Amino acid sequence: MRTFLLKRLPSGLLVLALASFLVFLILRLIPGDPATTLAGPDAAPATVAAIRARLGLDQPLFGQYASWLGHLLSGDLGPSYAIGGQVSDLIGNGLGATVQLTLGALLLVVLIALPLAVVGATTRRGPVAAAVQAVTTGVLAVPPFVTGVLLVLVFAVSFELLPAGGHESLLAEPDLAVQYLAMPALCLALPSAAVLARYLKDGIERALAEDYVRTATALGVTRRRIVWRHALPNALPSAVTVLGLQIGHLVAGAVLVERIFAWPGLGQLIEQGVLRRDYPLVQDLLLLVVAVYVAVQLLTDLAYTWLDPRIRWE
Repeated sequence: MRTFLLKRLPSGLLVLALASFLVFLILRLIPGDPATTLAGPDAAPATVAAIRARLGLDQPLFGQYASWLGHLLSGDLGPSYAIGGQVSDLIGNGLGATVQLTLGALLLVVLIALPLAVVGATTRRGPVAAAVQAVTTGVLAVPPFVTGVLLVLVFAVSFELLPAGGHESLLAEPDLAVQYLAMPALCLALPSAAVLARYLKDGIERALAEDYVRTATALGVTRRRIVWRHALPNALPSAVTVLGLQIGHLVAGAVLVERIFAWPGLGQLIEQGVLRRDYPLVQDLLLLVVAVYVAVQLLTDLAYTWLDPRIRWE
């Protein structure tokens, strides 16, 4: 497994290097001058020039990129000129809330997808199968911002069961934190749960069609034991790959969900940085998202090799 990781690591570093250049270049292609935005519409040309020099925007493009990478590798993320404070402090303050939201959503993804997949695979016809198909299709068809508004209207406005927005740390106030976390985590988890349920359902159906299942059935093994002890483990490797991809979607989707539920995480920080043209902050945040995605894919590959020993031997 260590050899497998060492083989995958260079490709992950290459993805990070390419992503850093693309993030840097795309931000520079956005119309407008961040120095003018920071200085204000009535600022004197000398003030705008001073801000541009302070941001390093008066340097050649490659020089700006090399300077940013140098500070990044040294751990000096620099200040945020638009929002205020050090970029490292801003990211540290928002990272905990985003991790809390993403892990809560990931837990719901598994808890929702697993029973849907098992029920859908074992009852191919009838109203139950139709209901599972309708749920997964409906969840995928409805955008998360619509789901979020509906959850707020039902659980916060109509029944007043949950707070409409806000955040509390799980370590400080667990009971209150779960109430704040429930709706945003569910809103973020539903699309990924539907995708995972479909892939896992297909995997279980393929496993149930194998010869060993017919042999086990002929020997009198119960259907429940066949599904949970044989079919489901054989369907897990491909489902783990899909789950790894969906974790990346959860991190990206947190930007929108945090906005809906006033969740003080990295999503709101990215939004503020983009609107205020805060290059240092947005660059570091976007590269952090890519790094998390690459790390998740590496962990997914490791989990796949653990579940399927044939990959290790290859």
